Amino acid sequence: MNPTSEVVAVNGVSLFTRTIGSGPQVIVLHGGPGAHHDYLLPQFDALATGRCLRYYDQRGGGQSPVDRDTPVGWREHVADLDALVTHWAAAPATLLGYSWGAMLAMLYAIEHPARVARLALVSPAAPSVTGRAEFERRFTERMRDERVQGARRAVQESGLRERDPEAYRKRIFELSVAGYFKDPDRAHDLTPFRVTGRTQDAVWKSLGDFDLRPQLAQVHLPALVAHGRHDPIPLEFAQETARLLGARFVAFEHSGHVPYVEDFDQFVSVLDEFLPSP
Repeated sequence: MNPTSEVVAVNGVSLFTRTIGSGPQVIVLHGGPGAHHDYLLPQFDALATGRCLRYYDQRGGGQSPVDRDTPVGWREHVADLDALVTHWAAAPATLLGYSWGAMLAMLYAIEHPARVARLALVSPAAPSVTGRAEFERRFTERMRDERVQGARRAVQESGLRERDPEAYRKRIFELSVAGYFKDPDRAHDLTPFRVTGRTQDAVWKSLGDFDLRPQLAQVHLPALVAHGRHDPIPLEFAQETARLLGARFVAFEHSGHVPYVEDFDQFVSVLDEFLPSP
C-alpha cells in the first residue's frame, strides 16, 4: 500500500493529511497536543488492511504550522476535525484517537454525536483536570528513576554529541519519553517527534478546569477503550471513561502509554476486531 498526501484548507488553516489503504474510512487522531501523526508510524499502518486510514497533522503542529495569531484551542481542533469529516464524506465517522487524540475524539463526540459512528480510544488522556494532574505527577516521578537519570548522565559523558550529533539527538529523545514506557528501553522503537509548545499550552489552557465525565455519560455509540496497565495515565481513569461510554475496555498487560510499540500484536488484534472492515 502506497500512502498519498494532501494539504486541505479548512477554517483558515492548511492541514497536512496522509491516506493509506482502501475500504471503510477511519480518521486517526494523534496525541500531543501540538505533535504530529508521524510518530504513530509505521505501527498504526498495520490497521490499513481492509480499511482506509486518514491521518492529519492537527493545526499548530507538524506539517500544519500556523502563525502566532491563529487560535489553537480545543474548539478550533474540533471545528477542524468536523471540516475534515465533511471533506472526506466520512460522516458518521469512525474516530481512532491516541492519547490527547482520544480526548479530541471524545470532545468531538460530545459536540457532534450524530456525526460519529464509533470511537476507538487508545491510551486516552484522563477526562478531568484531576486525572491530568495525577498523570503529570506520575510521569515526573518516573523520569526521576535512576535508570533514566543514569542513562542521561552516561550519554552526556560519552562524547556522542560531538561524534554523531544525529545519534545523540535520537538518544536524548528516547530518554525524554522513557517515562511513558513499561520498559524504558523500548523508547528506542518509537519514531521521534516534536511537540509545538505554544499549541500544547494553548489547548490545555482553553480546556481550563475541565471535567468531561458528565457529558461522556450522555454519549451513546459503539466505543472501545484500550489502555496499558503500566501507563503513567492511571488505568482507573481509562476504566472510568469506558464505564461512562458503556465501552468495551481492554488492558494491555505488558505496556505503558505506547501499546502499539510495547504490545504490538495485541494492539493490532484488538483494533482490527473493533474497527469497521468490508
